[in-house]
Amino acid sequence: QVQLVESGGGLVQAGGSLRLSCAASGTIFNINAPAWYRQIPGKQRELVANITSGGSTQFADSVKGRFTISNSWNMVYLQMNSLKPDDTAVYYCSAKILGRDYWGQGTQVTVSA
Repeated sequence: QVQLVESGGGLVQAGGSLRLSCAASGTIFNINAPAWYRQIPGKQRELVANITSGGSTQFADSVKGRFTISNSWNMVYLQMNSLKPDDTAVYYCSAKILGRDYWGQGTQVTVSA
């Protein structure tokens, strides 16, 4: 069974950093279209960062210059620097594997003022 599992969330003070990881298990195939989303209770899930099929990275305006996304064969990473209280959310990774969309279960990131 293919799964995406996030890790690395937690509580951090404003200005701090966290690195989220997402591991794909149960598959020998590369992940495609890796992305990170986040969601605050009562709000829609929003795209934070993604890697296009051409290998370029894209970021939400709110995180440009502070977050970076990278991936290897079956891993996706989100490096988050200069964190702000507004970054508090549940972060989800997503990817396509053999054309099917997969989502992780989410990891909580809380940034205190």
